[in-house]
Amino acid sequence: MTRTHEIRPNLDEGIDRKVLSQLRARFLKLNQGRLDRALEGLSPRQQVVLNLLPLFFHVNHPLLPGYVSGSTPAGLSGYEPDELALAEAQRLTRSFSYKTRHGNPPRPIHGLFLMGSLGTLAQAEQSDMDVWVCHASELSPGELAELRKKCQLLEDWAASQGAEAHFFLIDPSRFVRGERDAQLSSEDCGTTQHYLLLDEFYRTAIWLAGRTPLWWLVPVYEERRYDQYTHTLLSKRFIGANETLDLGHLARIPPGEFIGAGLWQLFKGIESPYKSVLKLLLIEVYASEHPQVECLSLRFKQAVFANHLDLDELDPYIVVYRRIEEYLKARNEPERLELVRRSLYLKVNRKLTGQSARNQSWQRQLLTRLASEWGWDRRQLALLDSRSQWKVRQVSAERRALVNELNYSYRFLTQFVRTEQAVSLINKRDLNVLGRRLYAAFERKAGKIEFINPGIAPDLAEDTLTLVQSPNRKEPGHTYWSLYNGSLNALEWENFAPIKRSRELLELLTWCHRNGVIDSSTRLSLHPGSSDLTEFELFNLLGSLQQTLALPLGSVGEEQLLRPSIPADVLILVNVGVDPLKHHRDLNILMTTERTDSLSYAGVRENLVLTLDQVTLNSWNEVLIKRYHGPHALLECVRDYLNHLPIGRELPRLRVRCFCHNRAQFIAQRVEEVLDTAQDLLLGHLNHRYLVQIQQRYHVLELLQSHVKHIALDSLPALLNYLSQELSAYSPLYLDIRALEEHDLALVLPMGQPGCVQVFYRINETYAELYVLDEFNALWQQRLPFHDEQSLLVPLQRFLQSILYRREALMPMDTTQPSVALETLYYQLLPSAPGRARRIETRPAPQTPVNKPFYDVQAIVGKAGTNEVQVSLYCNQREFSELEYGDQLFITVAKEIVGQRQEVERYRCYITDLDLSALIGDGQGSSNLYLRYKAELESALNLALEQI
Repeated sequence: MTRTHEIRPNLDEGIDRKVLSQLRARFLKLNQGRLDRALEGLSPRQQVVLNLLPLFFHVNHPLLPGYVSGSTPAGLSGYEPDELALAEAQRLTRSFSYKTRHGNPPRPIHGLFLMGSLGTLAQAEQSDMDVWVCHASELSPGELAELRKKCQLLEDWAASQGAEAHFFLIDPSRFVRGERDAQLSSEDCGTTQHYLLLDEFYRTAIWLAGRTPLWWLVPVYEERRYDQYTHTLLSKRFIGANETLDLGHLARIPPGEFIGAGLWQLFKGIESPYKSVLKLLLIEVYASEHPQVECLSLRFKQAVFANHLDLDELDPYIVVYRRIEEYLKARNEPERLELVRRSLYLKVNRKLTGQSARNQSWQRQLLTRLASEWGWDRRQLALLDSRSQWKVRQVSAERRALVNELNYSYRFLTQFVRTEQAVSLINKRDLNVLGRRLYAAFERKAGKIEFINPGIAPDLAEDTLTLVQSPNRKEPGHTYWSLYNGSLNALEWENFAPIKRSRELLELLTWCHRNGVIDSSTRLSLHPGSSDLTEFELFNLLGSLQQTLALPLGSVGEEQLLRPSIPADVLILVNVGVDPLKHHRDLNILMTTERTDSLSYAGVRENLVLTLDQVTLNSWNEVLIKRYHGPHALLECVRDYLNHLPIGRELPRLRVRCFCHNRAQFIAQRVEEVLDTAQDLLLGHLNHRYLVQIQQRYHVLELLQSHVKHIALDSLPALLNYLSQELSAYSPLYLDIRALEEHDLALVLPMGQPGCVQVFYRINETYAELYVLDEFNALWQQRLPFHDEQSLLVPLQRFLQSILYRREALMPMDTTQPSVALETLYYQLLPSAPGRARRIETRPAPQTPVNKPFYDVQAIVGKAGTNEVQVSLYCNQREFSELEYGDQLFITVAKEIVGQRQEVERYRCYITDLDLSALIGDGQGSSNLYLRYKAELESALNLALEQI
């Protein structure tokens, strides 16, 4: 590393032209090092493209690439081609000869700068060239049109040479004012990120020719006086007006830019999460420092002023990594830091295993030093280098970390919006649309098929798999299906952990198809157990899924996300793995009769439709599955199908298939007739609202019918039980509070108001009382051990925010006015000591400690049968289900949570998110209902905690 004295020019002490010249020389020295690295990574033909670009913008010659006309703006400030450029131009066109332009001809092209990955640690063979063409502001519209046409012709010529190039016209004077006509890179996010784009430009751009940035010459400590400082430089002729170009300063970055940048990177991260992790973390770093943001370009400039010109340490990707590393170490978040390291390694994409130490590129040498610094061994490097061969297990583990990070970034972004309160309506709308994209892509709910491979590995297909139905020893009388790697027999599979378990076959097959685990080349070994499944039926089931869910799924437009999701394709599979005549043996003697109605077979009041599996692809690209069985299976399936029909919108494409051993074609045809007839009746004659009302409800709590309560009860327990019942609409409360005179509720209940959730708490030495009046004025209460207000309120706040996120994702969004979020208000009852509460004081929403990681514990409650529920818990995206752990579920999860904690002290476990969609259907469900389930699940979890 080269070190000399630091240059500190100062307006007050006078500025030396020699010092300015030294500064410019330092930037140009570093620039040349980056340019040499860029050229080193290019093919000979690509090198020619990069070397010739300044010449092509300097002259108009009919035989050179990019020629439009003699009047096209040409002439590059301060540029004269060197012998290499002239020789390469003459190899292209032998008759070309360059003549120096004498006098002072106009030079409207002020500068050329290379953006992107070239010259950085992440440069690859496919890296493109994003070139900023900075031009004079006085060019006419006609001249700009010709210049654009020239750029297009040069892009075409570069492509013919094996180089992908993109040119972007920049008027510096307009750019300083934040005026832009088009995107400024091939991965640009739009016009809302002026300063963040400028920050990236100053620390990553490679100067090719023309004027150099005026910003180079302004010390960091003068950034806030940038205009005054540069005015002095120019007005007193310390530098010539034609030597520099001015794109502005970075004294302040508006908070709205972090929101816009975060939206864009999260949007990209849904399909390519590794590429977005680094930029999302940098946005988080900047936003966490707001308003005193120390952006990386200022650190970069400070290093140059200090003559710290180490090309490795000033590499754009290393600079970003070091800043994120500094941030995450200060927050004590090692798991997030490891994800950042993996993301950087995979972004660079240069395998360190199996490589000779000789003739290694500078990138591989630098990456080797980093891996050593991180303590990575050969085994970890080999795992990352084999990413193209990753299958389900590795992809699932990596997905957990990536989805955690994307969800964390979204929560951080929404919290930043609330804190700054400076976001425009369009950004608020964009934030809501993005929330729905994340919800559709990653949010779990009962019956939804999880997509596990968002750009992690190229191919999850397995060559050979074994499909097994087994008796469920944890639930006698029940079975489940498992999927194993390889071709296994009955003596082998019990010694292996399955790739995936499911209660029902179609859920497992749909998961395999959606994630590409089974494709047309996969060989399946079937062990059907007690089912009637045959290889013929299995083959046709997979074919039906491939027909209905054609992969890859199409993109989802913004307009679709502005409206509630609706079914787009519906596949109904009848009698999967079931032979109906085998289950009605008394009907076998009637096989030869003429009666063939599958719903009243052979005149006997029995039907042959025993089970139905419905697979739905909705307008948000969510894949949902639901099973119906029992005597009313068909009726329930028809009811739900009709209730989900999008009245006034396009109807779903319906397919009904049956591949069972007997009468499959007739069964499928009859079920399809029933559905078509019911659909026609609904659309033509029946009142849709009536059908919605007959939909079965699975609430554990009955809905109250009255909307106004007049209460005068002498029994406090009876009163509390009554007040806690779930409501479906806001119910004002008229109280005779004589029974409550000494109770906290005497103060709490009169505070109820619609359209918000109100949290009240009272501290009583070692414990605290929590009361919540939900949006409908129903009461929920809980007594908890008390340590501090943060640990009391933050878990509840996180839970309520998660429920709000789910609720908002299902609400229609007006395209002109975003929906108003349900507000959560906080109050403290005082005094804290035992005795009667005298007053209530408002409190701000609790703030999550910045150095405490967010640990997710999500619960999904589904139906296991009539009046039975099944619970699955997810700890930081890792699944724990009753199917796998049975009655040991809560003990297993409690051990997992304790194992992840860094604190020695044993404290309560909390549920941070809850899905009840299997119980309440498409209904919203009140906050009170969610809180009641939360309390029951936490009670079981903390009871298990006491046993370990």
